[in-house]
Amino acid sequence: MAEKITRRDFLRRSAIGVAGLTIVPSAVLGSKAGKKSPSDKLNIAGIGIGGKGAVNIRNMSGENIVALCDVDWDYAKKTFEEYPNAKRFWDYREMFDKMNKDIDAVVVVTPDHTHAIITADAMTLGKHVYCQKPLTHTVYESRLLAKLAEKYKVATQMGNEGASGEGFRYVADLIWNGELGEVTKVQAWTDRPIWPQGMNRPEPMTVPDTLRWDLFIGPAQMRPSNRIYQPWNWRGWWDFGTGALGDMACHILHPVYHALQLCAPTAIQASSTTLLSDSAPLAQHVKFKFPARGRKYNVALPECTIDWFDGGLKGDIPEGMPDDKRIDIGGTIYYGTKDTLVISGGEPFLLSGRTPKVPSRNRVIEVSHELDWIRACKESPENRVPCVSDFKDAGPVNEMVVSGVLAARLQPLGKELLWDGPNMRFTNLYPHDTIKQLVKGGYIVTEGDPKYSNIMSEPMSAQEFAQEMIKHTYQNGYKLVDMPK
Repeated sequence: MAEKITRRDFLRRSAIGVAGLTIVPSAVLGSKAGKKSPSDKLNIAGIGIGGKGAVNIRNMSGENIVALCDVDWDYAKKTFEEYPNAKRFWDYREMFDKMNKDIDAVVVVTPDHTHAIITADAMTLGKHVYCQKPLTHTVYESRLLAKLAEKYKVATQMGNEGASGEGFRYVADLIWNGELGEVTKVQAWTDRPIWPQGMNRPEPMTVPDTLRWDLFIGPAQMRPSNRIYQPWNWRGWWDFGTGALGDMACHILHPVYHALQLCAPTAIQASSTTLLSDSAPLAQHVKFKFPARGRKYNVALPECTIDWFDGGLKGDIPEGMPDDKRIDIGGTIYYGTKDTLVISGGEPFLLSGRTPKVPSRNRVIEVSHELDWIRACKESPENRVPCVSDFKDAGPVNEMVVSGVLAARLQPLGKELLWDGPNMRFTNLYPHDTIKQLVKGGYIVTEGDPKYSNIMSEPMSAQEFAQEMIKHTYQNGYKLVDMPK
């Protein structure tokens, strides 16, 4: 007898309705009126279309690119020229006002501090959203986007493309099959940043007419313009980016989060090179602690720690490392009670030398990260197979990442910070706790004796500082939608 295939099985097995289907009426997939069949094309708007945004849009160019928006028209010039029929905008709000009915989905590849406001506004208009990593600038914003995606039933995806790859699935399958035993420690690292960090605030300068400075600032505090911030180098400035941790951990720690079925950390501590009020440090170490989490298939999930390193720092080389293997510029090491998994500079390997065959327990994605999102956009909410990094998954991952960024900024307190994830707060910050920020670093040498000539901020409440970093006060007339209940 032929195997019976359900509609959900069909969607899972058929390149998820993008590559494997040609012209199929909406009724075949049970779509309601207004839902697109896989053969229909989405009307996509791109916001932030230079650099990585250009790549994401190009990977979706089989759809209709109907609108393009950027605050820097010099950086966006090539993408504008590539899609001459797309309408052009400086301000995403004007684009939504004028083209709301003509847009099905939105790609957001702007600086970190504007991800949440743009994405939230898009979802409340019923638009599907592909948003680059890190998903948001703050913990609160991550929680908000996850809840809005659920409320409005739109297809979502964070742009950490490796999550759709074989390596992401392989790590989870190894761990869930018990090949490492119980994983109690993970070390992860990156050589980033490769952009400027650890810098004093630059002097004001005039920016070209092709850059709308007010729109670049968006909901952040206004500051004098300088071309050092844009394009791309905004990553190293706290008001706009999240440094190397925010940039890379959504790639490197997402497989860890998924394979170990992590939740919010319970404690975080951080140390770094010189910590400035404006710019992220050149290198840092952040340690996360997690509680026990029950079991997953064949393995228990005990208490564990994750040590994150960036800026060229790395953890210890594991004992028993083969002579023909080495630790590369980025990677992850999973320490289990039975074996150790090393991922760095080549194929993953176990220190034992074993190459076990394990059952596959994760959905195989046969198209790109972007096209899997396109597939999800075309499915009806009741039949949609979620993307591997949809906001229900990416939101909690991003919360973990930006809580680490927050801990790094609170390191002057000199203590391990206890994190209450559900309530988004540190429980061991007290009214008497204060911090001072290094506003400008410098030194002088007198008769061969170097001394700091630093400019420090006035003492401020650590509780108030932390709360502002957890949930920003938006400036310049921008306002987030309310958190769904």
